[in-house]
Amino acid sequence: MDKNELIQLFNKELRYESQVQGFIREETENVVRHVSQFGENGFIIYSNVNSENAREIIKKELTYFSDIKQDFEWKVYSYDKPDNLKEILEQEGFTIGDPEALMVMKIDDEHTLLTNRQLLGVKEITNEQGIQDIIVLEDAIWNESHAELGERLWRDKRNNPESLYIYGIYEDGQLVSAAWMYLEKHSSFASLWGGSTLPLYRGKGYYTKLLAARAQKAFEKGHPILTVDASPMSRPILEKLGFICLAYSNGCQSPTLK
Repeated sequence: MDKNELIQLFNKELRYESQVQGFIREETENVVRHVSQFGENGFIIYSNVNSENAREIIKKELTYFSDIKQDFEWKVYSYDKPDNLKEILEQEGFTIGDPEALMVMKIDDEHTLLTNRQLLGVKEITNEQGIQDIIVLEDAIWNESHAELGERLWRDKRNNPESLYIYGIYEDGQLVSAAWMYLEKHSSFASLWGGSTLPLYRGKGYYTKLLAARAQKAFEKGHPILTVDASPMSRPILEKLGFICLAYSNGCQSPTLK
């Protein structure tokens, strides 16, 4: 499967057809929007606009989300049209987030992540206390609250346990590294998230261990394509394992409701 085929499949399964727990999918002629059922921010994951109608569609979406009193993110990929979609969104008041690399890899049963049995210390997290440990970890690393993330992870794990798998590594009773993965029904993809490690515990291979744990579970469950929105720190590790960069994405945050 070449790069263009992967992009087409990603667009189809994880953008256009995507179904996300806790959100209502709404499709219009120009966008696929997801509206939160739990008071979180909504998002637009797919758009079909051009240079002539982009501003009009953006204003319509701003009005729509304003009417339901929900902030939202418009996710823009570097291959989206028009080429200046990010700039138009910024002109309409959106805050443009830092770019992330869309890293994708299709695995088979010979891949090093699947043959890696050195997973000593990796624990699957299935209870609320474990998720609270993740929030403490994320808060410490990023110096901001992740309470909403914790609520979403626990809700999703409780309501649909087969779609979310969470892993962590503990040292002396403290969670020092954690990551999770979503598996969408009728999709080839496993979406990998997290991968955060406390600074004092980096360089021990924990990121790769957590990747291997998730890759093995994804392959077991019939999702052979892994995808990660990668930061500059994690991209080199992913590339060494065989991930390729399909594109870059930016989360564009709507103007906060007054």
